[in-house]
Amino acid sequence: MKRKSRFWPILLGFTVLVAAGLYYVVRMFSVDLPDYPKVDKVTWLEQNWSQSQRGWMHHADQGTVTFSMPYEWLAALEQPTFTLTAGPPFLSSDYLDRFGFITADSSGLPVGFAHGGDLVDPKTAQPWVNPATGKPLTTVGLTCAACHTGRFTYKGTAVMVDGGPALTDLGKFRKASGLALFFTRYAPFRFDRFATAVLGPQADEKARAVLKKQLDKVLAGGRIEVDLDKKVAEKSIEEGFGRLDALNRIGNQVFSLDLERPENYVAQSAPVAFPHIWDTSWFDWVQYNASIMQPMVRNAGEALGVRAFINLTKSEQPLFASTVKVDTIFEIEQQLAGKQPTAENGFTGLRPPRWPSNLFGSIDTKLATEGAAVYADRCQGCHLPPVGSEGFWEQKHWTNENSAGERYLRVPIINVENIGTDPAQAQSMAERKVKLPSELGIDTDSFGSALGALVAKTAARWYDNQTPPVPAEQREIMNGNRQNGIQAPLAYKARPLDGIWATPPFLHNGSVPTIDALLSPAGERPKTFWLGNREYDPDKLGYLTDELKGGFKFDTAKPGNSNAGHEFSDTPGPGVIGPALKPDEKAALIAYLKTL
Repeated sequence: MKRKSRFWPILLGFTVLVAAGLYYVVRMFSVDLPDYPKVDKVTWLEQNWSQSQRGWMHHADQGTVTFSMPYEWLAALEQPTFTLTAGPPFLSSDYLDRFGFITADSSGLPVGFAHGGDLVDPKTAQPWVNPATGKPLTTVGLTCAACHTGRFTYKGTAVMVDGGPALTDLGKFRKASGLALFFTRYAPFRFDRFATAVLGPQADEKARAVLKKQLDKVLAGGRIEVDLDKKVAEKSIEEGFGRLDALNRIGNQVFSLDLERPENYVAQSAPVAFPHIWDTSWFDWVQYNASIMQPMVRNAGEALGVRAFINLTKSEQPLFASTVKVDTIFEIEQQLAGKQPTAENGFTGLRPPRWPSNLFGSIDTKLATEGAAVYADRCQGCHLPPVGSEGFWEQKHWTNENSAGERYLRVPIINVENIGTDPAQAQSMAERKVKLPSELGIDTDSFGSALGALVAKTAARWYDNQTPPVPAEQREIMNGNRQNGIQAPLAYKARPLDGIWATPPFLHNGSVPTIDALLSPAGERPKTFWLGNREYDPDKLGYLTDELKGGFKFDTAKPGNSNAGHEFSDTPGPGVIGPALKPDEKAALIAYLKTL
């Protein structure tokens, strides 16, 4: 009996240790995701696009290979779960929905995924081929709509907003896709299933061995990025649902991974909320910090950031040769922009959504009329007269016509010291330096200027490679009739507020969940809240912020996450832009913003 009494504590302790070890392994090799209730109905708000225009935009191929693998591999992956039998497919609509991707169309891929043509590596000019058949494999990657298509739910209805901020968690998706590849290589029996799906059941062992080497090469590239992330982890900030440190990620992709220079890799320290993009084509400066002028540089840079392949290192092939599809990027911008906006026709491309009264209830017109006066007094000085008003079209708000007969909206640019919001994004671009080889012909170490020059050279390479080369006058048109202007002010732009009700969370870093909170003194705003909830609050104008299992807990005390600034308060200080709004003033302004 004494032996047994000594044995059981030892066994219990061993069991606890094993359980703790298994728990740690499962946590390390799993992705915690929310479970969302099914919706009864899906509605796309009317925004001046036909159904065919919307469908094209959702899957327009800009040449990205975001997941570092061909489409045929992605389609064959299983979800990264521990199982000896076949697991559910990675591209399952229900699974991708949990990351925030919208799967409400019939294409077979979520909104924002683009399946393209043959995958050719610009460093070698060789296609990526199926080892069994010798046939080229094809591209798959993210396109604009992945980050710029909004969705919220309300009482069982999903409301979709083209050009709105997505509520996706790309960090979790990146981890999941990496784990899926890792499991494919090392989990028992999984590689065999993968090889059969990719190569076909008749493929021989030689073809399977080549496929395994291809997989090892992709995993080795992924490990390089993981190791770089570990080195900067202490300074990195989790992005979570609806946010991305876009400019730093673009810089890391181009100047570190593509250029094979680890010293150029920096922390993701300045996450921003995905911006809404209606009207944006006609701004004189874009990005939150008003840093980029030319549409082609902005959009082709985005394509490189979400991993279009580019040659920056191999002299045997043309430098700046890439998979970027400049012609498609131009078409995307044209559909967003429409024709020159005028007082008579307004914006003729993508328009903001109208408040869906049938879902959220009618707007109190009397209260909204009172709110118009509050807007004119408190908001208009920075955010301009409301779009559609006579004042909005006054010449002082627009640039003079250029040689193409176009003029652009002068977006006010407000110094960080005055607006008082988190400075990290503006500071990051202003202060970042990069080390470049002389072969690139870029004579600056300033991140913003170097990126602008590199993207311009990439577009120029595409223009030169066409048969015949694209004429100079057509290049000007495709570049948006604007020069490659780059600046990095310690400032943020103030844009028109049309459709603002449909764009939570708020402030450039997504640190304020609702407009109601934004119009309150900073001390009354939530210090922590949860992102990932999709249910909309039509009274406060934003997402619900209740705790969400698998969601993202936003902590405004962390660097880059401050919710200070843009404050209406009776206590003077940095970022206070006016006296506190009285409850009736705030209610009236919220009612008015619903009308924009």
